[in-house]
Amino acid sequence: MSGQITYRAPELLINGQWRTGRHAMTVAIVNPASAETLDRLHLANHDDIAQALQAAQQGFEAWRQVPAFERCARLEKGVNKMREQMEHIATLLTLEQGKPLAEARAECAMAADLIKWYAEEARRTYGRIIPARIPNSRMQVLKQPVGPVAAFAPWNFPLVLSARKIGGALAAGCSIILKGAEETPASVAAMVACFAAEVPAGTLQLLYGVPAEVSEHLIASPIIRKVTFTGSVPVGRHLAQLAAKHLKRITLELGGHAPVIVCADADIDKTVAQMVVHKFRNAGQACLAPTRFYVDRAIEGDFMDAFIAASHKLVLGDGMDPITQMGPLASARRLAAVRDLIDRSVQAGARLHQGAAPSSGFFAPVSLLTGVTPESPVIQEEPFGPVATLTTFDGIDHALNLANQCAYGLAGYLFTDSARTILKVSDQLEVGSLAINGMGVSVPEAPFGGLKDSGYGSESGIEGMEAFLETKFTHHCA
Repeated sequence: MSGQITYRAPELLINGQWRTGRHAMTVAIVNPASAETLDRLHLANHDDIAQALQAAQQGFEAWRQVPAFERCARLEKGVNKMREQMEHIATLLTLEQGKPLAEARAECAMAADLIKWYAEEARRTYGRIIPARIPNSRMQVLKQPVGPVAAFAPWNFPLVLSARKIGGALAAGCSIILKGAEETPASVAAMVACFAAEVPAGTLQLLYGVPAEVSEHLIASPIIRKVTFTGSVPVGRHLAQLAAKHLKRITLELGGHAPVIVCADADIDKTVAQMVVHKFRNAGQACLAPTRFYVDRAIEGDFMDAFIAASHKLVLGDGMDPITQMGPLASARRLAAVRDLIDRSVQAGARLHQGAAPSSGFFAPVSLLTGVTPESPVIQEEPFGPVATLTTFDGIDHALNLANQCAYGLAGYLFTDSARTILKVSDQLEVGSLAINGMGVSVPEAPFGGLKDSGYGSESGIEGMEAFLETKFTHHCA
């Protein structure tokens, strides 16, 4: 019992029914703040997946016939339910993922906003009329749902990253099988339940299982017409290969290692205040987290002192405690990976500035590494934890060169009052999203996606809706 909620692992949602997975394996769901097991999750077996696929085809045939106006209304009913249950969903998320309850509430609200935006966009899925080439004829372009979707969402922001896929697919008229993260199943199931009753059976389904078994089965099926994945680069590469083998469209939102360019004319106090909050949100387990700080040499000392002071003041603890500002990492595996990356980077010459952390659970202290080179492990690899680096630059061209050497290209941040610098960085920084004097790189109405190893395709915005639509040309002659 915690936070007035008794935690129970959810069931699978297959063809409109919640039922226990029939795989021989179960997995433990662990509270990362205490390392205690909350419950065990029953996974989907081969037959469960096969039944979900058949139901997805039937659900698609029914849901695609529902007019866009009604699809919008039904999804908005689900959004209202989700908002009514926000405290319950957020508490589940904190228990199983570790983030502070305030962050869990914010994630739940953002997920609801995402689906609401997609619901509204369903009514604006426009085609177009093309001037005819011959008399008594009409040429037009139609937008139609692509078909059943296989979606794979991770554990770090399980509500938001599932909502992007659920909202886009359902608004477009597709059915969707969501493979949620086994580490955070109950919060996602609670969100899915808000929408399941509003759509035909089979339209929205939820599976948990052995990841390789589920992905290979779903992507190979001729029923699935679209794949969407958020997660690590290695898994993204593997799924891209599977999708290519079966000629399936795929959207990939992979890792990030976001650069932050801080110019000499930046407001240091404002920059540090925003970046400390953004960097250590969710204990740094965010693909868009600001991580590689490139600071003008003229302000290096002042910036570093301010950043270290502000980050070391953060209160680490159980996410259910209202005074907690940063929770634990999500798992023992993540804690070990962060420690290993720091150790290897220090051995390669980096200097470590580190705060304190609780000894129980999977807590990692906030860490700043200075004296790093482009070859340092912490520059080459995404930390995905409460770890940042600081490197000085001499001139904006130097900063851009350092920032663009990284294989990732998801999000970036710039702090300056120079219009010339803003123009240059906006044009030349190799990222999919750039925030200038702020931290807003992801909103429902704008596309979010990456360059280089950060993947391809976009979610959110009209581009995100387009990912779930086919384009058909018709030429009608009298």
